[in-house]
Amino acid sequence: MSLTSAERGVNLVISITGDIDQHNTEELRVKIDRAFERSHCKHIIFDFSAVSFMDSSGIGLLIGRYKTASAKGGTVAIAGMTNELKRIYNISGLKKIIKSFDTLENAEDRAASKLRA
Repeated sequence: MSLTSAERGVNLVISITGDIDQHNTEELRVKIDRAFERSHCKHIIFDFSAVSFMDSSGIGLLIGRYKTASAKGGTVAIAGMTNELKRIYNISGLKKIIKSFDTLENAEDRAASKLRA
């Protein structure tokens, strides 16, 4: 598992490679929160194009970052999910609070409208 972050205007883009599971969610949470606190960004966009697996602890990680961004008046989006991750996203109910996009570019384009479809 690896994580990179990049500020792109009002968006903090978090790119994760590998699995998101109980073994690494705490490390991810710390790194994401630190990057978000240091940034001047309002929104978080997760690039999941290189994520191969996510369990329930990953769902909790996303919900927590949703709450953090919401407290700043921002939003969270996920881009580039595989079909397996889309299934988890739909079943878990994340789709009710976090928007998803096929590509990172589509998610960034929507940030101007607060990622609301």
